[in-house]
Amino acid sequence: MTMTDSVKGYILGAVAAVSYGTNPLFAVPLYDMGLSTGSVLFYRYAFAVLILGLVMLKRGDSFRLSGRNLWLMVAEGVFFALSSVLLFEAYRYMDVGLASTLLFVEPVFIALMLWLFFKQRISGVTVAAIALCLAGVVFLANPGEGAVVTTRGLIYVILSALCYAVYMVLINKTSLQRLKGTTITFYSLLFGILVFVVKLNGLVDLQSIPGSALGLSCIVGISVLPTIVSLLTVAVAIGFIGSVAVAILGALEPITGVLFGVMLFDEVLTVKAVTGMVLIIGSVIVLIAAPRLKQVIRRR
Repeated sequence: MTMTDSVKGYILGAVAAVSYGTNPLFAVPLYDMGLSTGSVLFYRYAFAVLILGLVMLKRGDSFRLSGRNLWLMVAEGVFFALSSVLLFEAYRYMDVGLASTLLFVEPVFIALMLWLFFKQRISGVTVAAIALCLAGVVFLANPGEGAVVTTRGLIYVILSALCYAVYMVLINKTSLQRLKGTTITFYSLLFGILVFVVKLNGLVDLQSIPGSALGLSCIVGISVLPTIVSLLTVAVAIGFIGSVAVAILGALEPITGVLFGVMLFDEVLTVKAVTGMVLIIGSVIVLIAAPRLKQVIRRR
């Protein structure tokens, strides 16, 4: 039986979300080996640029950028890298599962930016989704006994989501929207390395890759699974089933982070934490699915 394009799209969308949720699976062991956030992310981006560049060369994708797009891509790289730095720093100050869920507020930030800076109308559904999201954040900020959350960790995750929201808005509201997804991703990673060069004092503070099998596996794993695999599969999935369905499947990302946190890092899942996660994930699904639901109702 031949697999339909829609089935392929849903499978790839799920793979994209789950693979991105594996970030803490590789990052936390590297921290335990003594690597800094800057070193971990430098290797992640550097290996990912090399792998993606080879993929693009093989596919014949264009690397060309105009002068205006060049500077826009530098900005995109900075925001993309700052989002990574802040999230990975948050892993040091709170449970990785809770951090992964809080990061899921990105679409809410995007909706608010489009309303504030581009005068895009904000609907009652969007207001309700934002209210649900804020309620979820309140629950996660005080998840109960056993769960680890600090103010610094919360601030880092919220700022990470904000940086990624800016990254996405710039793609959708500038000339970058005419570039291929692989081209945008390649230059975002490439210019993002500049942030780590600065963070690592011109690479003076760059630590060497751990010589153990686990260390090498984590470096390769974090460059491939949550970076290359996630970014490429999401691009293909959007072509099959559209961005709305792929974004809803993104709910698997924080769920994956939570599962890893509980099963591998002995994190505690409290009733308050689960409530907060459900509210945040539900708010984003409502926000993303509402426009499509309105279209279906109008057709009827």
